[in-house]
This record gives sequence, C-alpha cells and structure tokens, in this order.
Amino acid sequence: MYGNRNIFSSTPPVVMNLIMINVVMLVITWVLGNTFGIDLNRILGVYVPGSPNFRPYQIVTHMFMHGGLTHLFFNMFALWMFGRVLEQVWGSKRFLIYYLVTGLGAVSIHLLVNYLHILSIQHDAAAMLNTPSPEAFAAFVTRHFPEYYDQVYAKFLDKWYLFPESPVYIDQAAEYIRQLIALQQSIPTVGASGAVYGVLLAFGMLFPNTVLMLIFPPIPIKAKWMVIIYGGLELYLGLTQPGSSIAHFAHLGGMIFGFILIKLWQRRTDIFY
Repeated sequence: MYGNRNIFSSTPPVVMNLIMINVVMLVITWVLGNTFGIDLNRILGVYVPGSPNFRPYQIVTHMFMHGGLTHLFFNMFALWMFGRVLEQVWGSKRFLIYYLVTGLGAVSIHLLVNYLHILSIQHDAAAMLNTPSPEAFAAFVTRHFPEYYDQVYAKFLDKWYLFPESPVYIDQAAEYIRQLIALQQSIPTVGASGAVYGVLLAFGMLFPNTVLMLIFPPIPIKAKWMVIIYGGLELYLGLTQPGSSIAHFAHLGGMIFGFILIKLWQRRTDIFY
C-alpha cells in the first residue's frame, strides 16, 4: 500500500488523468463489446479521409482508444515514465498543451500519408484497368495487398490466367480492386502512440544525457540516442512498410510536432503557460 501511494502521489494530475481516461475507455470498450456487441474502436477510431466511416470527432477520440491491454500498457507506461517528469518541469497546462498538440500533429501526418497511399493505390488500379491482364492484376495485388494474394489467386486469378481476354474476369478484377480499396479504408487507427512519441522526444531534448534502461533489449542507453534510434527506426519502417497496421508516420508526426513546439517555446520566452 505504501508503494502504491508513492506511485500515485508522485504522478502529476494531467498524466494521472490521461492514464485514467485511457484505462476507462478500454474498460468501456470491453463492456460494450462483450455485452452489446458494439465495437467502440470502430466508432471512435479514426479513418482515412474519404472513407465513409470517417467522422471529424475521431481526430480527437482515437487518442484515448486502444486495441488491447498490451497496447494500452506500453503507451501508458511510457506516458507515466516520461510524462510525469515533463509535467513536473513544465507545469500541468504546458504539458497538456504539448500532449494534445503532438497527438493532433501525429494524426494529421498519419492521415495525410494514408490518404496519399490510397490515392497511389487508386492511380495504379486505374492504370491496371486501362490495360487489364492477369499479370498486371497479380502485380497490383502483390504490391499493395500482398497478404491477400493467395486468397485472390485461389478464388479467381488462377482461372483468369486460362482466359486472359474474358470480360467476365476483367469485371471480377475491377470488383476485387473496389473491395480491397474499401477494406483499406475501413481500418480504424487507435492509440495514444503519436502523443507518447512526442513525450519521448521532449524527454530526450530536455534530458539528453539521462541514462535509461531499455526493456527490450535490457541495456542502458542515453535518452538522446534512444530518441534518435526510435525516430530513425520509425522512418525506416514507415517507408518500407506502407499500409502497415502500425502507424509509423503517426509516431514520427508526434516527434516532428513536438520538436517544432519545443523550439518555438525556446524562442518565445514570453510564453509562460
């Protein structure tokens, strides 16, 4: 009990309330899902603009939703570990502003990248359908939806190879493309990761030589190197895994907006909040 009181008493109010809101939202998600069959993540998670499921309020609400206990734990642990130090240094109001700005900046970058990714898919789809062939369709699916290639091949593509001029299979290819793009647009994004990466960046900028112990792998590392490694890794994964289920560019967006905001505050010494 003594240890618990220490943890709670050493956690400043904004960090504590953010953690509690995220925990409560996950509990509500579980209750609604198990009791009424309502998937709250599909309502409050954010969709790419152009999706029929996109709603403006999701730009904010997705930050307080998580895909499961593990997702929630790692985000909230990082928020607690680094955020409480920042809030104690900056004060609650400035920390809350920073958290929200990095979270909203993260989702803006994420949505922009996803929107451009969908446009790229639609462009390639139009080009493929101008000169349809099973080879072109196979290349399209392999490039944009490799996880569905075996399924598409077994249901349809193997037959198209036997009758490459058949208008029936060309129409089926167009329908599969429509369904695959709709599927891409129907995946919501949830999580506080973008804002948490912003918090991580701020800690690295304010306390660059603080030695931290990583969980995986368990080695000591200075905060500035950890931030650089995490940022570089997210950039590499974002470029090499477009359309990934992990929002790598949201993480980068949180760090970018955090960097800009910290530099702005460092130049504007007349801002005291």
